[in-house]
Amino acid sequence: MAVEPQSRTWEASFAERTRGGAGDAIAAILAFAGATDVISFAGGFPDPKTFPGKALAEIHAELVENGDASPFQYAPTRGLPGPRDYVASRVERLDGRRPDDPELLLTSGAIEALELIGKAFLDEGDEVVVEAPTYLGGIMAFESFESRVRGVPLDDEGMQVDALESLLARGPAPKLVYTIPDHQNPSGVSLTAERRGRLVELARRHGFLLVEDVAYRELRYSGEQPPSLWSLAPEAVVQIGTFSKTFVPGVRLGWAVGPPEVVARLTWAKQLTDQCAGALGQRLLEEYGRRGLLDRQIAAAIELYRGRRDALLAALERYFAGAARWTRSAGGFFSWVELDPPHEAVAVAEQALTAGVAIVPGGPFFPEGGGERHLRISFSLVSEEEIEEGIRRVGALLCPSR
Repeated sequence: MAVEPQSRTWEASFAERTRGGAGDAIAAILAFAGATDVISFAGGFPDPKTFPGKALAEIHAELVENGDASPFQYAPTRGLPGPRDYVASRVERLDGRRPDDPELLLTSGAIEALELIGKAFLDEGDEVVVEAPTYLGGIMAFESFESRVRGVPLDDEGMQVDALESLLARGPAPKLVYTIPDHQNPSGVSLTAERRGRLVELARRHGFLLVEDVAYRELRYSGEQPPSLWSLAPEAVVQIGTFSKTFVPGVRLGWAVGPPEVVARLTWAKQLTDQCAGALGQRLLEEYGRRGLLDRQIAAAIELYRGRRDALLAALERYFAGAARWTRSAGGFFSWVELDPPHEAVAVAEQALTAGVAIVPGGPFFPEGGGERHLRISFSLVSEEEIEEGIRRVGALLCPSR
């Protein structure tokens, strides 16, 4: 007698850390990446107009033709020697200090660096402090190791270091404090030089590892660049970065720079993850960068994104004034909108989507709740004409009588 197969659901077998949370929000944002029927302010994506073209194809052809197999083979876990030297030189130029060889690891993007830090440092119940709001991927990476993620509020000068100091006084100290000090995702604000100094002193005094995410550091449109946290306290900071915003996200290439013993443990963790960042991407970046093409590409991207930032701020002034407030970023991809009562972010985002505009409500960017009246607006992948029309449509929802 044949036995009928039992109907089965796998839901009860999934690990608790995989259920819902920030990952669902990230998936929803990424789903808008290829959408053609909406004006999408949802994803923090670079514009393909900034991507390399023929020059990169020529470099790829050279790598194929010169007989060197290294771009197409497994790479050392910490990265190929040439690309590592190039990245170290670039960090030195930007931060004024060259990382020693044991201080540098090439990663598969900044998100992998966050995952490696979590794997190396976090046990169940360990505490991590982040900015509130902060990058969804950071919340997701830390929560995946069953840590307790707590938030410290932001204002127009970045993380409120006084609030962090009060939290530390109540103890115990967290293992990690994660910050995006330059043109933060999602708020667009930057940490002032004075607060940077105080933050690294807290790291030294309380013994936590300060994780500095510099994803948007090079995309500054105005003003002076404060020093990186890593340059101020290399013994207490791990700097993580990515070339996804400035080169191409398709290569999935980033870096981690920090104390040698920390980088050694991240390297161990990477051997258990993907073993090595893609060798071909490493060599493409190195050759493209050494020829001065990356710097040229970043300069052109800054001009493009600055125009879009300005267009967004002008449109917000025209259509949101009297119903909201917003940040005025000096760089990066984002503006953070706080709605006046009675507007609520989820309802406005749902109504906006019906009107053909995608925006992200603020809730998922907070690890402990919040953001009910906040919206993240990304201007990087939207033309100036679409910015005007999209903000006009959302403004009509906020101020229907205007």
